[in-house]
Amino acid sequence: MKKLYLASKNQGKIEEYKKLLLDVNCELLLQPESMEVEENGITFRENAIKKAREVSKSMRNYAIADDSGICIDALDGKPGIYSSRYAENDKKRIERVLTELDGKENRSAFFIANICVCSPNGDVILESEAKCLGNIIFKPRGNSGFGYDPIFEELSSKLTFAEMNNDLKDLFSHRGQALKKIIPQLLKIFA
Repeated sequence: MKKLYLASKNQGKIEEYKKLLLDVNCELLLQPESMEVEENGITFRENAIKKAREVSKSMRNYAIADDSGICIDALDGKPGIYSSRYAENDKKRIERVLTELDGKENRSAFFIANICVCSPNGDVILESEAKCLGNIIFKPRGNSGFGYDPIFEELSSKLTFAEMNNDLKDLFSHRGQALKKIIPQLLKIFA
């Protein structure tokens, strides 16, 4: 069985990927704990490519990476590529967003995910992007998920990601949609 390294140390993300890539015949592994990849790109795409490339070359194996985040219209697209670095933890990131939105009527936002797969020599072999539209609610709802999930209400379901079960979140989420676009090619690579 071929290995596929997830260029991340986020345990929540690897659980999501394991479910979404269930049909792909690969051993999904996290990048080494000691490995650091600096996310210094100016776009989600640049960061995804950089992470997948560095991990694939270092591990001499296939690597998949995503860079994703939330973009809020009333905050001119912030936190954007800085979503995971907007404060020191999820609770403080949510507090910061809610404070910055205080008094603002337009609460529209979207999650975006850029996914990249690199070959063992670092060549980009697959790329995908997807968005999920919604709104930032006034206070957290739900107990599932991670990150901004408790304050992001998906447009069509009117549920926050934190209120959704895993199957529903996979159906609507930016990461789930972006992965679905490349699963047919992954099935061929890992056949």
